[in-house]
Amino acid sequence: MTDSARPRVYGADRDGPRPWPQPGRTYAALYGGPLVGLLVDVTGCSPAELAEGAALITEAGAYGPGGRAWYGPADPETAPLVWQWEGDTA
Repeated sequence: MTDSARPRVYGADRDGPRPWPQPGRTYAALYGGPLVGLLVDVTGCSPAELAEGAALITEAGAYGPGGRAWYGPADPETAPLVWQWEGDTA
């Protein structure tokens, strides 16, 4: 897989030395919304935290720079590591 085809990790500097998934870490894939295609590191999150999801800072959402995009599990029971965009928040 070429570097340009590898999924990038949310929050990692795209020009940094390690913007891709790292061994020993757990990631949720983001689908839909402004962060589609990225992975978010959920290493150490409890099942309750995984089921809740997260409001992730984004520059590209409805509220502009500093706004947040809310992502939660597409199906907490069968796919807790696939998070679907649920909308934007300030």
